[in-house]
Amino acid sequence: MRGKLIAFEGIDGTGKSTQLKLLATFLRQRGQLVLETKEPTDGPVGQQIRALFHNRKSLSLDEELELFIEDRRMHVLQHILPALEQGAFVLTDRYYYSTAAYQGARGADPELIFEKNQFAPVPDLVLLFTMSCDESVRRIEQFRGEKLNDFEQKDHLSKVASLFASFSDPAIVHVDAARSLEVVRQDVVSIVCDRFDL
Repeated sequence: MRGKLIAFEGIDGTGKSTQLKLLATFLRQRGQLVLETKEPTDGPVGQQIRALFHNRKSLSLDEELELFIEDRRMHVLQHILPALEQGAFVLTDRYYYSTAAYQGARGADPELIFEKNQFAPVPDLVLLFTMSCDESVRRIEQFRGEKLNDFEQKDHLSKVASLFASFSDPAIVHVDAARSLEVVRQDVVSIVCDRFDL
């Protein structure tokens, strides 16, 4: 029996990574096999992408986009598909929706990006975490104690958020991430349980 693919999406600072870990714990407690994964990956191409966080101008838009797609091809073949074949819940922190939103905000055509990613399995559920850009930036700076990287600048995040909001994929469920961690966790668990009859 094929597993289920859940993508965690949204602008930076919305708590996606934290909620992914909390959902993974819940699913394991229910006896489910779970793979926690992320994009960019920790593979060689993913590491090249992470280097862009502080020097994004080193590559053209097309070169940047191709890196994300190459990293995803490896991710799908080496991790996502094998786990789905084992019947696991695959929880990925970012997927091709992020590429469409972030590279789209830099000037790429989001529809073309979706076409280029047709090799990737379609998620059974996309949890799109929403929050104002002001709150997102505040969380990054105050909670993480980090300076904003090249993908997290406020004007860019605003464009990214608008693109995320424009996606009409029926798998997408919007989650208000500005609420408390526990309230968001309960919402995520409820959505997942309803979707997959857990």
